[in-house]
Amino acid sequence: MGAIVKFMGDFLEQFFVKGVWGILKGIGLGIANIFNIPRYITIFKGYMSELGAGGIVLAVLAIILVLAVLAGIVFLLVLLFRKYVRFRKTVVDQEELLNEVATLNREVIKLTLEKEKILAMKVSQLGLRPGESPYLEAPDGSAGAEAGEAEEGAEDGDMLDEDYSRFYKLTQVDLAIESYQPPEYNNEITLPEIIDMFRNFAASRMGLYYEPNIIRLFISALSTTRLIILQGISGTGKTSLPYAFGKFLKNDATIASVQPSWRDRTELFGYFNEFTKRFNETEVLKKMYEATYKEDIFVTILDEMNIARVEYYFAELLSILEMPSRDEWVVSLVPSVWPTDPKHLFDGKLKLPENMWYIGTINNDDSTFAVTDKVYDRAIPIDINTKGKYFEAPWTDHLNLSYKHLEEMFREAKIKHKVSEESLRKLAELDDYVIEHFRLAFGNRIVKQLEEFVPAFVACGGTEIDGLDFILCHKILRKFEALNLSFIRDEIGGLITYLNKHFGKSNMKESKEYLERLQKLI
Repeated sequence: MGAIVKFMGDFLEQFFVKGVWGILKGIGLGIANIFNIPRYITIFKGYMSELGAGGIVLAVLAIILVLAVLAGIVFLLVLLFRKYVRFRKTVVDQEELLNEVATLNREVIKLTLEKEKILAMKVSQLGLRPGESPYLEAPDGSAGAEAGEAEEGAEDGDMLDEDYSRFYKLTQVDLAIESYQPPEYNNEITLPEIIDMFRNFAASRMGLYYEPNIIRLFISALSTTRLIILQGISGTGKTSLPYAFGKFLKNDATIASVQPSWRDRTELFGYFNEFTKRFNETEVLKKMYEATYKEDIFVTILDEMNIARVEYYFAELLSILEMPSRDEWVVSLVPSVWPTDPKHLFDGKLKLPENMWYIGTINNDDSTFAVTDKVYDRAIPIDINTKGKYFEAPWTDHLNLSYKHLEEMFREAKIKHKVSEESLRKLAELDDYVIEHFRLAFGNRIVKQLEEFVPAFVACGGTEIDGLDFILCHKILRKFEALNLSFIRDEIGGLITYLNKHFGKSNMKESKEYLERLQKLI
């Protein structure tokens, strides 16, 4: 037993005392010797008498070198210590931040629970349990007991009408329309008179000055599509044009300021809240519903429409408005029917009004998305790149204009100013030329739009060739921007020559100017 104890003592002494302690002691002695300044001084004094002038210089250099090394060692130690302190502080801050996040999460959970309690109290005031509908049908198909109780409560004056309608805003329209008296519409006015009257109205009453051709394009676009895009530099009156048009017709435009977060149709129509059993209606939906009662012209402005992706939030409307029959212009809002639903809803669906146009304004900069061909093909884009010049305008009154009279004038224009066969032939030949040289085609939709836009443009005071020029520039040549311009440089020059030859050097000015701008970009 004594031998084992002695063995363990000698063995561990060899490892810990002579080994580990020797290492630590050696390191300590080494550090002490490195920083033993008195010893350096003693050595230097001891050799002073034996060193010559050159030796003293070398000795001084050696001292300076040693001091530099010592300073470097101290600097490294300080740097390592500071790094450690910063690292430790970062770790501590992270721990504190995580604790704070955890605390906030607990507060969010508490607030959510409080919110649910408040909503539950609101629902309980209706005599319901959360998730219950006041108009659930009984097994025999009749309204349930809750509906009867709700009606009795309304008779007793305990609750208001809006407590029972899931479409509060639309129901208010139903109530307001009961006392509505339609105005006396001016069914004798002509398209040129509308243009002059609106131009003078905007100038005399609102201080807005527009060139006649801009208004002519705007009115003509109404005959072609329900979606018009106003584009151009900022400050030229893109938003104010449709806004002033609404004022002119005594029916203010609805302005929907598009947000970057818009991703689906709920931004335009609203959505049904399953918990509260209410439909959160938007002002756009309210105006749509109001338009189903009236013959007025309604304008909805999608301000800065490409600050979000148009094909996301406007996709359903794009598809519906393409339907050939207006009976198919139907959007589904809710999957079920309640007895108190608004009068002009059927099977939870709303028929889109024929008298509403959607006017989008766009800016092309780094904060916006590019508008896709899918949107451009279905719309009429109008460039507004110049400010209107001031002119003296007579004081002009509002106009009561029925959309039926407006569309009747468009139909008459389509018969009276039908696109000539010669222009259609030249257009077909131009289509073949563009297909051959640029691999682009007009398409049936664009031809249809041309046959509707050009007659209206002529009826508004324009010329057929200028109407063709506008459609060609904004519906066909615009697609060239998606091509590799460096590969079609020579082809662009050939197209300009083709237009001069077949349409005349003095015609198709807008298209030729656009092609020349493309050449300068190459």
